[in-house]
Amino acid sequence: MFGLNKTLAKFCDLKGKTAIITGAGRGMGKAGALKLAQAGARVVVSDLEECQLVVDEIKKQRGEAIAIRCDVSKKAEIDSLILEVLKKFSKIDILVNNAGIFPFEPFLQMPEANFEKVIDVNLKGYFLMAQACAKEMVKQKSGSIVNISSIAMGQVGVGFVGLTHYCASKGGIVAMSEAMALELAPFNIRVNCIAPGAIDTPGASAIKMTDQQRSAMLAPIPMKRQGRSEEIANAVLFLASDESSYMTGSTMIVDGGWVAG
Repeated sequence: MFGLNKTLAKFCDLKGKTAIITGAGRGMGKAGALKLAQAGARVVVSDLEECQLVVDEIKKQRGEAIAIRCDVSKKAEIDSLILEVLKKFSKIDILVNNAGIFPFEPFLQMPEANFEKVIDVNLKGYFLMAQACAKEMVKQKSGSIVNISSIAMGQVGVGFVGLTHYCASKGGIVAMSEAMALELAPFNIRVNCIAPGAIDTPGASAIKMTDQQRSAMLAPIPMKRQGRSEEIANAVLFLASDESSYMTGSTMIVDGGWVAG
């Protein structure tokens, strides 16, 4: 099954676990789905867009996965997803909240509706999905929720100009996760965040930058490069697995040293 390093498989074994990952059609979400499948999880690959190709890739390498389309800003679609997952796999052990949008808009010209749209997807969507999954996790008294935030949660530099709504949502994710962790700890449900820095994803690549702009983006990063989606997926796997069993309410920063600098 896959070419997974035996040591990693031993320490982050997810065999028998069911994992849901949103925004999994490409980029960090896709990498996370592949990584969880490599560790033996049954993966529910969810996205607003087509994500069957990710499932096909997992199955080609003898993993188990299904694709479910879902708009995380709509509770009815989340409820439908949960029912389908329970019908197929009977339980939910892991949730990775990764769905998100980041349209660039100047603060002074930002329409209220556009601000609300980003909050609905990036923050409310995380709340709704986590709440729905946690209700199932409480029944088995175990679970791991991993919320993908951003270093924008508290390190707003020039790279985040035009992303007031995005920064607000990512800061909210961290605070919400800490509060959730306190309430869910008695049920042995852990809630943690990952705060990526500049990651080379299809979404990021779609932003056209000049060489000068790219140099400016890399300037505050001590490692002088963008991260890879697989590097975020490694953090997802660790937090999803029992190897992080004493971690809850924490935020893992994966940014090449940006925040430290």
